[in-house]
Amino acid sequence: MQSSRKASYQETLVSPALEPVKTETATKKWETNEEKGMADSKESTSSQEPLSPAARLFHAPQFNCTILTAIGCKTSINPGVIKMGLEQTLMKHPRFSKKLVIDDNKCGSKSKWESTIVNVENHVTVPNLDPNMDSPDQFVEDYISSLSTIPLDLSKPLWEMHILNVKTSDAEAIAVFRIHHSLGDGASLISLLLACTRKTSDPDALPSIPAQQRAGSHFSGGFWGLFFAMWTVLRVIWNTSVDLVLFAATMLFLEDTKTPLKGASGVELKPKRFVHRTVSLDDIKLVKNAMNMTINDAIMGVTQAGLSRYLNRKYAGDQSEIEDGENGKKNNIPKSIRLRASVLVNVRPTPGIQTLADLMADESNNPKWGWGNRIGYIILPFTVGLQDDPLEHLRRAKAMIDRKKLSLEATFSFHSAILVIKLFGAKASAAIARRVISNTTLAFSNVVGPLEEISFYGHPVAYIAPSVYGSPHALTIHFQSYCKKMTIVLAVDPDVIPDPHKLCDDLEKSLEIIKDSVVKREHDAS
Repeated sequence: MQSSRKASYQETLVSPALEPVKTETATKKWETNEEKGMADSKESTSSQEPLSPAARLFHAPQFNCTILTAIGCKTSINPGVIKMGLEQTLMKHPRFSKKLVIDDNKCGSKSKWESTIVNVENHVTVPNLDPNMDSPDQFVEDYISSLSTIPLDLSKPLWEMHILNVKTSDAEAIAVFRIHHSLGDGASLISLLLACTRKTSDPDALPSIPAQQRAGSHFSGGFWGLFFAMWTVLRVIWNTSVDLVLFAATMLFLEDTKTPLKGASGVELKPKRFVHRTVSLDDIKLVKNAMNMTINDAIMGVTQAGLSRYLNRKYAGDQSEIEDGENGKKNNIPKSIRLRASVLVNVRPTPGIQTLADLMADESNNPKWGWGNRIGYIILPFTVGLQDDPLEHLRRAKAMIDRKKLSLEATFSFHSAILVIKLFGAKASAAIARRVISNTTLAFSNVVGPLEEISFYGHPVAYIAPSVYGSPHALTIHFQSYCKKMTIVLAVDPDVIPDPHKLCDDLEKSLEIIKDSVVKREHDAS
């Protein structure tokens, strides 16, 4: 069966999405060996390039981050097909065909990307697994979590894939990507992943992704238009000023309350456990439309409600009787808890996920906004505590996000990090970033995915579950949309959060309660 799938995929394989870069050496004929030698020497030198400031930041010891993404497939995975696909796409990307080289000289250590010959066999691991093993879900969870204890091999490009041909409760097989964060941010890597996939319904077509636009000006002309424009500018100035003061205070002394979710110093060095839960994207859209908000607003409100449920149970001593609904339950969470999230924000002028072609075009025409790490972060306070009306979680989340939209905090955090790197080096910038982020409780990210079912080198995809480790948090929450699903992915320090599946239960239950409240409200209003 696998051989027939391979033949089918080869028949439908489209031209590679990534073409090799043509160089002068490849096209020009040299009249003498000396000229050719000089050209080869020049090309060899140009095959090295310095790390960008953001890449240097992610290689600093205090901030060494790696992205880990599990892709669940609806069929068993043919390793030969995957390797062939990687050779024709991902391995032709310049970042995935260069290794990290550290030059030690009198001026200190300088890291560079250096072109190298990539052997796909050195990057793809296919363990021999028993398909009839007991507890396959637990095995896959343990296997993926164990990867956070193994550093990437610096002698080759900083990426690898593990193919696990074992059936779990939500997939027939799993492909696990491990990619160092210095190669790119979530938007870049999702764009690259999509270039490696095709629509299941049309093997020749690239996936469709939702078009996103930044909020533009809706002001009309005349006196009132000018007045509202000036008022908005004043609000942006005020909000940004307040956020920068709080940013500086967080760097210096303002720390979140110690709760059952907050990690201690050194948490970035500890192994992480990765779990995920898939919920209905249609349920989230129902809430979003009924409450006249964005999907970001809705999932932030659900997260706030889910964390409140989890903390309420923890502060009650994990008593099972408090797990039924919010209404009528005793609020066991201490008052005045400070709990904040570091929220990653794509600061590119074009929001959302771009096609790889567009992203690489930006890299050529305007490197400042092309491939790589173009992310800032904002510090978002959560209101934790049980609410008499579950929809209050949504209202408070929306109010805070709307305020953050009228702030330049993300842009400031991005440009200030780059400035510090250029002036004082990556270690200084990493120390500052670590100080700020470690004083918050969790990291949060939401990435938009394909609108329809896709196939990964001919293998239909059931889910996409991205995460990251190496950041100074005991809890990282990612939301990844795909088709009509939303996958919630948690990366946790098991010493701080020993029951991540219960936290997934709380997030799923909170969505259910909020959806039921929305439906009831709509029914009562009709």
